[in-house]
Amino acid sequence: MSVKRKPPALQQKKEEVNKKAIAWTAGSLVLLLLLIVVVIVLANAGNQ
Repeated sequence: MSVKRKPPALQQKKEEVNKKAIAWTAGSLVLLLLLIVVVIVLANAGNQ
């Protein structure tokens, strides 16, 4: 009757991965937003 328990290190590793995923997602969104703004500004500059 041995109950298998997950080691606490595994849980911490998951948290670390989640933080990295959040950081990458946030960074990607910011870059995408900047890219869109630059395209809009260039389009407006070209029209004038």
